[in-house]
Amino acid sequence: MVKLGIIGGSGLEKLNLFTDYKIIEAETDYGSPSSPVITGKIGEIEVAIISRHGIHHSIPPTQVNNRANITALKNLGCTHIIATTACGSLKEKIKPGDMVVPDQFIDFTRHRPITFFESFEPDHMAHTPMADPFDIELSQLIIATASELKFSIHHSGTIITIEGPRFSTRAESNMFISWGADLINMSTAPEVILANEAGIPYAAIALSTDYDCWKTDIEAVSWEGVMKVFNKNVNNVTRLLVEIIQRLSYWDVC
Repeated sequence: MVKLGIIGGSGLEKLNLFTDYKIIEAETDYGSPSSPVITGKIGEIEVAIISRHGIHHSIPPTQVNNRANITALKNLGCTHIIATTACGSLKEKIKPGDMVVPDQFIDFTRHRPITFFESFEPDHMAHTPMADPFDIELSQLIIATASELKFSIHHSGTIITIEGPRFSTRAESNMFISWGADLINMSTAPEVILANEAGIPYAAIALSTDYDCWKTDIEAVSWEGVMKVFNKNVNNVTRLLVEIIQRLSYWDVC
């Protein structure tokens, strides 16, 4: 049976959808996760939710304890992880309010622990394959569900993660476009890397909130602008997650 971990400000914990509702103050070998873990059942599926930036959004991107977040979900028996993330669009066709299911990432962070493996055992070098970092089956479920709900969703994209908390310069934004990035955010790496190292299938729902700052004919990205678009569309992300969870009841996980 699937047990789904959700990372991000999903809002599900506020909708009174759970049965067997619990709040767990988890501890791991890497310290405490970003928030207490909210667990319960939605339909037949067990769900565990971590707020990436803390309950009051008090944790800047670089300070997120990604290793503790992934470890807490693994310790709780999560078989899959779906992350939600706001992002900037680096492509005209990905409009604010659109959703994207990334299939590739570029890690442009510099100050975060990016691996569980700080030393190697003699018989285990732990070089984790990362050619296709996002789980294909989970991504296809997200795409199919969003399409049936008539949401505007892009089926693939390369997302670049920067350190933050500042936004990009125009030069950086244009450089990332030249590298082939479609989206930009401050959270996917190393989260997706650590999920792969932990052996947990991981997929993401990226909500485009802005055009970063590469477009010169509109106002450059700002926190106020990001939140305006995010708050306008968060109900769609939440509805999508609920529908996905219901469909997971039909999955058969060994």
